[in-house]
Amino acid sequence: MGWLRSRRLHYFLGGVAIVFVLLLLLRTIFLIGFSAVSPGEDHSWPLVLETLGVGVRFDLRLAILLMLPVMLLAWLPVWNSLRSSVLRWVGRLYLIIALAIVLLMYIIDFGHYAYLGVRLNASALKFIADAQISQQMLWETYPVVWITLAWLALLLITVGALIGLERLTFNRPAIRIGLWSRVWGSALMVVLVFLAILGRYTNINLENPVPLRWSDAFFAGDTQLGALGLNPVIFFYDTLAVPQQRYDLEQVRRHYPQVSEYLGVAEPHIEKLTLSRQVPQQPHRLAGDKRPNVIFVMLESLGTTAVGAYGNPLQPTPNLDRLAKESWFFRHFYVPVTGTAKTVWASITGIPDVSRQETATRNPLITRQHSLVNALEGYHKVYTIGGNAGWANMSALIRQSIDGVQLYEEGGWKAENVDVWGISDLDLFKETDEILRELPKDKPFFAYIQTAGHHRPYTIPPENDGFEVIDRPLEEVQAAGSQSVAQYNAVRLLDFNIGRLMELAEEGGYLNNTIFVMFGDHNTRIANIDYMKPAFEKLGLESNNVPLLIYAPGLLQPREFDEAVGLADLLPTVASLLGFEYENRTMGRDLLQPAPEGERVVPLVLREGSFPLIGAVTQDFLLQMNYDGTEPSLHDLDSDTPLDNVAEQHPEEYQRLLPLARGLYETSHYMLYENVRD
Repeated sequence: MGWLRSRRLHYFLGGVAIVFVLLLLLRTIFLIGFSAVSPGEDHSWPLVLETLGVGVRFDLRLAILLMLPVMLLAWLPVWNSLRSSVLRWVGRLYLIIALAIVLLMYIIDFGHYAYLGVRLNASALKFIADAQISQQMLWETYPVVWITLAWLALLLITVGALIGLERLTFNRPAIRIGLWSRVWGSALMVVLVFLAILGRYTNINLENPVPLRWSDAFFAGDTQLGALGLNPVIFFYDTLAVPQQRYDLEQVRRHYPQVSEYLGVAEPHIEKLTLSRQVPQQPHRLAGDKRPNVIFVMLESLGTTAVGAYGNPLQPTPNLDRLAKESWFFRHFYVPVTGTAKTVWASITGIPDVSRQETATRNPLITRQHSLVNALEGYHKVYTIGGNAGWANMSALIRQSIDGVQLYEEGGWKAENVDVWGISDLDLFKETDEILRELPKDKPFFAYIQTAGHHRPYTIPPENDGFEVIDRPLEEVQAAGSQSVAQYNAVRLLDFNIGRLMELAEEGGYLNNTIFVMFGDHNTRIANIDYMKPAFEKLGLESNNVPLLIYAPGLLQPREFDEAVGLADLLPTVASLLGFEYENRTMGRDLLQPAPEGERVVPLVLREGSFPLIGAVTQDFLLQMNYDGTEPSLHDLDSDTPLDNVAEQHPEEYQRLLPLARGLYETSHYMLYENVRD
C-alpha cells in the first residue's frame, strides 16, 4: 500500500477535490439563484436529486480534466514539477488561466440562463459579431464591478488553495515506493480516473462504453429540469460541433412556392414561411369506437435486397414474405438518409436529418422537437431498445420529443447482453411483450421497438427458441444480397424473431387490435445483384430503399402500393388512420391523400459529408444534384443504362423534380430548427 503515500497522488486527489468543491458551490448557486426548478412544488425531490446527480458527475469529470495537465507535469520521468520550480510556475500559470476561464464561463452562463432560459452554448458566440453593443448592454444591465470582484475573489481563493496544497505535498520528503506497488497502484488510478471521466459506474458495456452525455440530463424529458443537470463548460464544448449557419434562408424562400404546394399548405405566406397544416379527421379513418394499438418495429440494416418479397432468390425471410401478402406492402419505400440515428430522427420527427456534421440527435439545441406521436392523445407511449439509447444521443430526442414516454434500454433488462448492441432482438421482443401486457388497459399503446441483431458482429445468441444456422457457400449468399454467411443468417434470425413477435402478440391478445409498422433502417451496399434493377446499385439507391409493411390483420385489407413513399410519411398516415385531428409541421404526408405534385416525390440524401449529393425520387425516375444545385441530372430507374442523363428525353419530369430536389433539402434544414418546441 506504499503507493497511497505518493506525493503526486495526494496532490492530484486534493486538487480534484478543491476544484470539485468549487464546481459544487457554483451548481448550488445556479440551483438557488437561477434555476427555474422548484423542488417539491413543480418538480419532485427524487427527480431533482437524480438530475443533480447527473450534474455532479459532469462536475467531477471537469475537475479531473482541469487537473490532468498539472499532473502530467508532475509525472514527467526526470524533469518534473516536483524537482523544477520553472515547471511548478508553468502549472500554476495554467491553473490561473484555466480556472479564470471556467469561472468566467459560469458567470456568463448564469446571465445567459437568467435572460434566455437556456444554459450557455456555442450559439452565444453570435454576440461577438456585435461586441460593442453587447458590452454596453452588459454594463448598463448588470453590476459588472461587483461581478468582477466576485470572480477575482473566487479565483484567488481557489488558486491559493491549490498552491497551498502543492507546497504541502510536493515539499514533503519523498518516500520510496516499491516497483510493484507503483505499477498496480498506477493501474488502479487509471481505472478510477477512466470511470470518473466516463461518468457511469453501473451497467457499463465494456465492448461499447457510452460516456455520460448531455442527453442524460434530460432523462425526465423536462427542459428546465434537464438544465439543472448540465455543466456549462462541458455543454458549451459539446455544442461547438454544431454548425453556426443553420440553414440558407434565401434558398428556403426561393423554393417556398413549390415546397408549400408539395406539403399542401392551405394559406401559403412567403414572408412568414408558413409550413404547418391543420389536418382534419379523415374519411378513411378506421371504424370502431376503440382506437387500436400501434407498434413501430425498426428493422436494423434491412434493405429490400435481403427480403424474399422484394425478389431475394434464397427467400431468407419467410415470415416477412407471408406478412407482406397480408399487409399494406410498399415496393418503393425510402429512408431519406442512411444511418440508424438519422432513421430514428426522421421516423419520430417527420423531418429528414440532413445535418452535414454528425447527426441531428447530437445537436442539443434542436432535440426537443414537435412529434406527431404526441398527437396520439390518450395513448401509453413506450420505446424499447436492447442497447444504450445514449448512443448518438438518441435518448435526448426520444425523451424530450415524446411526452410521457417510457424508455427501456440497456441496464434495465432481465436478459444478459449478447454483444456490443445489448440484449438479443428475441429477448427484446419478449420483454417488450411483457411490458405491453402489463400496461393498464384503460387506453391503447404506441410502442417503438428498435432492433439491432442484423448488424455487425451478427451475433447468433445461444438461446434463440430453436433457430438453426444454415451454412451456404459465400458466393451464393453474396449473389443474393448478403456480404457474408453470417449476415445471411442474421437476416434469417431477424425474420425468425419477427415471426415470434407475431406469436407473442397473438398470445398477449393484442395482435388483431394493433397496427404493426415494420420498416428497414437502411441497407448495406452490395454489388452485382441480378434481381435488382441496375439503377439501384449504380445510383446508390439500394442504401435508401428498404422494406415497409403496415400489418393490421384485424383492421386493414391487404394492398400493394407502387408509388414512392418516404419514412417521414409514417406518422401522418397512422394519425389519420386512427382518426385524429392534428397539426403537421414537418415533411411527412398522409399516404392515403393524393399528392399535390402529381406522382409522389420523396427527397433523398444519396451521399453525406461536407458536399452532399441530394435527390428527389419517384417510382420511375431519380433527379440528383450537388447540394448547391449544380450538375443536376435525371435518371430512368427502369433503364439498363441508368447513369445516362435523360433530362432532354423527359423535360416535363425534369422541370417538375428540379426545384423539389433542392427545395425539399433546404426546407428540411430549416425545419430542423423551426420545429423545435418552446
